[in-house]
Amino acid sequence: MNDIYALLRHSWAGLRVLIAATLVLGLGYPLLVTGIAQVAFPWQANGSLVTADGSHTTDPSEAAGSALIGQVNGDSALFYPRPSAAGDGYDTLSSYGSNLGPEEPALIDAIKERKAEVAAREGVAAAEVPADAVTASGSGLDPHISPEYASLQVARVAKVNGLTEAKVRELVADSTEGRTWGVLGDAHVNVLLLNIAVKQAAH
Repeated sequence: MNDIYALLRHSWAGLRVLIAATLVLGLGYPLLVTGIAQVAFPWQANGSLVTADGSHTTDPSEAAGSALIGQVNGDSALFYPRPSAAGDGYDTLSSYGSNLGPEEPALIDAIKERKAEVAAREGVAAAEVPADAVTASGSGLDPHISPEYASLQVARVAKVNGLTEAKVRELVADSTEGRTWGVLGDAHVNVLLLNIAVKQAAH
């Protein structure tokens, strides 16, 4: 009988710890962090949304997109993003890479096909097409392209929009971000912000 009482006592103690931990870590902590984020970093906490004129907003109805998530784009007047393996492209509900290894025939064929397509579209040799123009990111949501891929698209974007190549290169330079914290990754260009700048310059 004593063993049963001891078991019940220990079980009740464990249950109280579980309930307390759930309330503190599962409810209190998330609410605290969310509250601090909403006060200190409202734009970032609400998805880093951007309007059609490039300004920040926390209202989804005003947003043209998120600075954190790429978009499918088929407009030849704008810069194209890198390929995406997330659903039909940049689907936040299907975020993933292709999971194909570098020796996978399907990936090799897809890269060759994409490289030929980009080269024909931009009027350059296939050897000039950078890697990010033909490969998807691990998340499938990357909103950035390399400065090299952006530079490759300058001539087309300038011609379609009636802008000088010098002007478009200036827009690319203004939209180019350095390494994260100065040490992580490489320089990159946010496609959404760049395309907003292109539209503003063309009108």
